Amino acid sequence: MFPREYRGVAFVVGLFLAVQLGALALVPEFAESGYQAVENPDDPTNSVVYVLAILVMTGVMLAAFKYNFDGAIRLLIVGTSAWLSWYVFSAVVSPLAAAVPAAAVGVGLLVYPEWYVIDTAGVLMGAGAAGLFGISFGLLPALVLLVFLAVYDAISVYGTEHMLSLAEGVMDLNIPVVLVIPLSLSYSLLDGDEDTTSESDGNDGTAVENDNESDAADDSETNVGDPTPIEERDAFFIGLGDAVIPTVLIASAATFSPAAGLAVPLVGVNLPALLAMVGSLAGLLVLMSWVIEGRPHAGLPLLNGGAIGGYLIGSIVAGVPLADAVGLAAFL
Repeated sequence: MFPREYRGVAFVVGLFLAVQLGALALVPEFAESGYQAVENPDDPTNSVVYVLAILVMTGVMLAAFKYNFDGAIRLLIVGTSAWLSWYVFSAVVSPLAAAVPAAAVGVGLLVYPEWYVIDTAGVLMGAGAAGLFGISFGLLPALVLLVFLAVYDAISVYGTEHMLSLAEGVMDLNIPVVLVIPLSLSYSLLDGDEDTTSESDGNDGTAVENDNESDAADDSETNVGDPTPIEERDAFFIGLGDAVIPTVLIASAATFSPAAGLAVPLVGVNLPALLAMVGSLAGLLVLMSWVIEGRPHAGLPLLNGGAIGGYLIGSIVAGVPLADAVGLAAFL
């Protein structure tokens, strides 16, 4: 029997794979249904608009937590989860029929937000979001997005630390902006709400929860996350953004890369997209090794870096010129 920390890592990898494979399976359906959100997916300013939206949303959420509008944020995220779930289900059944399970996702999050409900909603939400962004962001915009968000994640965790404040507010809402990784079969997120203390490094980073600790962490400390060994925890958390953002590049590569497709059942994938998946999962394993040692870390520098590196290697091996691989050929 593997130690429970390794079972937890395997569970994280499984959730990431579910988001990535789900996005790849949805990409052809989304493209055929005309869900592309922009007129020109190769325009790099698309990334700028999205980044500005992230900054504005971050500011709105921080203000909401400061002025006790937590309930409004919870309703907003639950509504977004149900909406994205509708996109996922509509790829399988009719749009009208898809409304039923999508509504069930929203109701489940409101009525009984146990960890498996949150994780299920998070996978649906993540696959839908990554698929929609993947068909809307060409290769250059996707790469720009991943590079910027990796830098932003590091700065917001280790520099300004405002992501820590954001995560502290989000953790108590039981919403699928974080994936919950239980380390024991008896773990219950709901039972632990009143007697646990959580620390986090943000929606795009890794968070951990310690059971039966009554003393809150000192917000003035500069260390990121919780140094408690993973053997002493009942669960840890990883931001849904860690799964979604690298998957945007994976889905974009599957959609826009000129590399030949691979014969993989149920999903449309080519070598650049496949190696981007491998690279992101390699970054995830490094991140998890630090978490096991009690060294939580900003997630996107490793995950996005792995995805970009894998994508570029896959493009080179597939014979795609570098200018085409990074989306610059049209500008040269």
